[in-house]
Amino acid sequence: MNKKLYVGNLDWSVTSDQLKEYFGEAGEVVDAVVIMDRQTGRSRGFGFVEFADEKAAAKAIEMFAGKDFNGRELVVNEARERAEE
Repeated sequence: MNKKLYVGNLDWSVTSDQLKEYFGEAGEVVDAVVIMDRQTGRSRGFGFVEFADEKAAAKAIEMFAGKDFNGRELVVNEARERAEE
């Protein structure tokens, strides 16, 4: 079963492809996306990485939480479902 992680405190220049490649060190990445602002087209400084299994996701949290990536200390944890508004 796929497991999605939240990745925060990203440098504005980080792309979805860079995120996927970096987190691929922990296991098979199904999808990676940097969230962009609709009006400006700039990164919002966070994204999501989806792994093929929970073991790889847990390994990614262990490997990357608090680690430097492009000069920023990453925040990495399990993604939560979006709250209904």
